Amino acid sequence: MSSIFTKIVKGEIPSYKIAENDHCYAFLDIRPIQIGHCLVIPKKEVDYIFDLEDELLAEMMRFAKKVAKAISSIIDCNRISVGVFGLEVPHAHIHLIPMNQMSDVSFSNTPKELSQEEFKALAAKIAEAYNTL
Repeated sequence: MSSIFTKIVKGEIPSYKIAENDHCYAFLDIRPIQIGHCLVIPKKEVDYIFDLEDELLAEMMRFAKKVAKAISSIIDCNRISVGVFGLEVPHAHIHLIPMNQMSDVSFSNTPKELSQEEFKALAAKIAEAYNTL
């Protein structure tokens, strides 16, 4: 059975896409702990990030770097945190979370609530910034 992230990559489940290339896909987290919280995934379904081939892991980090730059150009923050957390989705993924202080990246924070329109507008702004880098 495919992971929810594989279904997103295949277009079977909608997402607020930021960017994609041949190997990676970035989209807004639908339960963001900060506005602009994105996920970067490999298109290939591999459960554990350190089981990825070296080339794909390197590509994923290069891709995440560009996504992070796009996020930081739209969201007012000190930096974009990078995290690999959780066991809830059996598909390697990186969290990119805007932060101004350490407590901003705590998953005990109440997720931010955005309307569909707000998610769409934010994704479009970050995607536009990504495409201009």
